[in-house]
Amino acid sequence: MSDCVIVWIRFGLIKRLSKGQLWVSQQAGPGSEAQTRSEHLSFGRCRTTQLPISRDIAVNVARSMSSMDKAYESSIASTDAWKALQEHVSDIEKTHLKDLMADQTRCEALIKEDLGLYCDFSRQRMTQETIKKLMDLAEAADLKGKIEAMYSGDHINSTEDRAVLHVATRARRDQEISDNGKNAVPEVWEVLDKIKAFSEKVRSGEWKGCTGKPIKSVVAIGIGGSFLGPLFVHTALRTEPNAMAQSRGRQLRFLANVDPIDVARALNGLDPEETLAVVISKTFTTAETMLNARTVRSWLVSQLGEGAVAKHMVAVSTNLKLVKEFGIDPDNAFGFWDWVGGRYSVCSAVGVLPLALQYGFEIMEQFLSGANSMDDHFRSAPLESNLPVLMGLTSVWNISFLGYPARAILPYCQALSKLAPHIQQVSMESNGKGVDIHGNVLPFEAGEIDFGEPGTNGQHSFYQLIHQGRVIPCDFIGIVRSQQSVYLKDEIVSNHDELMCNFFAQADALAYGKSREELRSQNVPDYLIPHRIFTGNRPSTSLLLPELSAYTVGQLLALYEHQVAVQGFVWNINSFDQWGVELGKVLASRVRQMINLSRNKHRFVNNSDGFNYSTTRLLNKYLQGKTQLLYPEPRDVFPAELLEHHPF
Repeated sequence: MSDCVIVWIRFGLIKRLSKGQLWVSQQAGPGSEAQTRSEHLSFGRCRTTQLPISRDIAVNVARSMSSMDKAYESSIASTDAWKALQEHVSDIEKTHLKDLMADQTRCEALIKEDLGLYCDFSRQRMTQETIKKLMDLAEAADLKGKIEAMYSGDHINSTEDRAVLHVATRARRDQEISDNGKNAVPEVWEVLDKIKAFSEKVRSGEWKGCTGKPIKSVVAIGIGGSFLGPLFVHTALRTEPNAMAQSRGRQLRFLANVDPIDVARALNGLDPEETLAVVISKTFTTAETMLNARTVRSWLVSQLGEGAVAKHMVAVSTNLKLVKEFGIDPDNAFGFWDWVGGRYSVCSAVGVLPLALQYGFEIMEQFLSGANSMDDHFRSAPLESNLPVLMGLTSVWNISFLGYPARAILPYCQALSKLAPHIQQVSMESNGKGVDIHGNVLPFEAGEIDFGEPGTNGQHSFYQLIHQGRVIPCDFIGIVRSQQSVYLKDEIVSNHDELMCNFFAQADALAYGKSREELRSQNVPDYLIPHRIFTGNRPSTSLLLPELSAYTVGQLLALYEHQVAVQGFVWNINSFDQWGVELGKVLASRVRQMINLSRNKHRFVNNSDGFNYSTTRLLNKYLQGKTQLLYPEPRDVFPAELLEHHPF
């Protein structure tokens, strides 16, 4: 390692001097991040403090820095393309979006349209030169090769030694997408055909409950990707005219949280004689899902008797042994594969089964076709006009170079209210990593903090911060033709036009802002001017869909899925594992055993039980405040009467 080395670590810099002193530099405020990243041999506007350290610490730091040097040398950050973008940041810092937007040639170059989707990147802090350099970065990262490797069934999920083939779950019958040399598409369609046959039986009334009544209500029991993706699609289709017509007289509910309140709300008002539960768990061992499944089974059995399970519960799982032991006929289990990650599983039986029961299989075929069209585009379109690629590279630019770690997803369509929570999981569970695919610590910021709310609700919630606080890039999503039209004769525009007026205005307000001079020209008092200045220069992308149908919902889903993959491919991280969710589960198991012991032995947690002081006190506070119900004989305690008589 050289005598003077600067290494970027999260939001600070460490500088090791030849005299053995250790200097830690922390950024002084907004705006310094990009400068320190692009100028590796200066601290820019950062303040520097000297820390007294021991020799042992100095040795450990030196070793860590040596390891990071090696990680840096093997990372995308060591490439000329990455360094060129770092240097390019200073050029962009000299510009303002109000000036960039005046360049029509630039705007035309940054507007892309394909598959009926209109994608406008002109309000991003980019120029044609930025795009060129991002394309160079894509080449350096072998983005095209990695995309093809995914479609070819290579085991790109290296930590779990799995292929990543969620694209196969919406493939056309005549497509070939292989896993370990075997075409996976026929198996996919075998399951889809089974879903079609079963859903038609249920919807036609041929399949009846144990008392002879037809099934009218479905409760989908699953968590994470088994919940958020299907809920997003369901919410998007509930008010779509064709889907509405197919779902008349039916209802679909979701049970995800292990909180008994969620159980009460999911089952409230349902007639067990007309209810079918779909238990979604690949291994049939997911703790929260299986506890909820046992709870719903108790509810059904308490109302209908032991024979209810066979006619009122089906499964989406690959563990037929546990499915049978649970009481569900394995013939009523719908499979999927280990090459489908949970957050990417909505196009498998995980989502298609409950959604087909609600809307019919034909509607779901349209949804799958829309996703498939975006899959084809992602695989074959040139990178320069590839919508998911451009969205992904834009996010990489914002996160790793401009220093904007968050993104707001802002659909101007109430039917897309569950898009942001779903993409939050797809993005943050996929790319919330601190090491690359080889296990080396990343020498740059990666991962994106995603949140959002439909417009105009969000405008009255968090847009204040977006306009005058932190810079948060935004995705504005608009629909040309609303699912539901309202026009009042005395209004100058329709309700949907009013909504879309805000869609167009908010993006420009963020880009242009409002200057001191403009405020003075409007006779704003001097003392109010600082409070009413909008700096502008805040980036956003505008995405316009022709309509929100099952087909375009599929396109939108796949667009965001592939954008996340692009980010991971460039950062060279594994976007398809999720080890970060494991530790909390392990610790929860230990707490579960402790609570069981405390309840059965009628004692509190003590210091010898192995919990830290804080957790011990928290547990005892919880145990103290909860009355334990004691019965002469063990029995199920379930608020069936409460559900029937007290609506939530």
